[in-house]
Amino acid sequence: MSWVLGVDSGGSGVRIALGSTAPTGTADSTAVAVTTAGTIVSTEPVRTGPTGIDAGHLLGQLLPAAQALLARSGADALSAVAIGAAGMATLGDGLRAELPMALERALGVRRLALAADAVTAYAGALGQRPGAVVAAGTGMIALGTDLRRWRRADGWGHLLGDCGSGAWIGRAGLEAAMRAYDGRRGGSTALLSRMELAFGPAMELPGLLYPRTDRPAVLASFAPEVARCAADDPVAEGILATAARHIAEAAAAVCPPSVECEVALTGGLFELGDPLLVPLRAELTDQLRHATTVSAAHDPLAGALLIAAALATDSLRLPQDPRMLNVPTQHDR
Repeated sequence: MSWVLGVDSGGSGVRIALGSTAPTGTADSTAVAVTTAGTIVSTEPVRTGPTGIDAGHLLGQLLPAAQALLARSGADALSAVAIGAAGMATLGDGLRAELPMALERALGVRRLALAADAVTAYAGALGQRPGAVVAAGTGMIALGTDLRRWRRADGWGHLLGDCGSGAWIGRAGLEAAMRAYDGRRGGSTALLSRMELAFGPAMELPGLLYPRTDRPAVLASFAPEVARCAADDPVAEGILATAARHIAEAAAAVCPPSVECEVALTGGLFELGDPLLVPLRAELTDQLRHATTVSAAHDPLAGALLIAAALATDSLRLPQDPRMLNVPTQHDR
């Protein structure tokens, strides 16, 4: 038995899980069995600064949690650690530079994977088999692989992309509300009423929204209101139909070009239910005729544990990539 650690760092905080892994007893070289032995959750998101994700802040949460989990389980050493972090692909240079040596010194860990959160979402949803995953919440990213390389679509943030995400839906709903307030075409009085209940008078919304540093989350908080109006309001229904088209386009861009492709949907956005899922299923059928939509098996934290377990058992099959899934060697330390 080997002990492994999985970390999921995102906008709502950091989750750290200890797991044990053992041979699966099957002939499938991509199968990894891992059992969770304990989890610690911090609701404090890791800071970012001019140099990217703050490695010291992450270590300040990770190391005490890891030591507590090891002590609680009676484990004496870790075989591998996998860290999935939001922003790893574009803001992770500091983590890639500092974490390998820091974790080796503090925990004796020599096997480490540093992954974009989309990769751990993929591993949690589909494991180590080819396919595509759409991870959608406040933001939205699609990731696919044929186990040779990664294909990515969107995930560019609420100003440049994240099309179809919670922030995108919420912003479109608020725009429709403001159009109704102005008397412009394309407005929705139903969404205007919901907006004023949630945020107050329309005239005050810009002053409330623009100074916020968490604007994407504030925008996304209005997405459920758009979904609630969709059954009776054609503007809200149209917003969700357009969001579904954007999500399906991202999935189509990353799905491996094969006879059959599994597409998994994961993330809080899909809790909006049928107002989004019905048009999304139709769009996926239309745009991805060779694909099958499947349920995500597990969440990103389980995906991080799976990657760590695969490292510990020399069975990692997901493609390594300097920014998407980085496995530092001794030479890199």
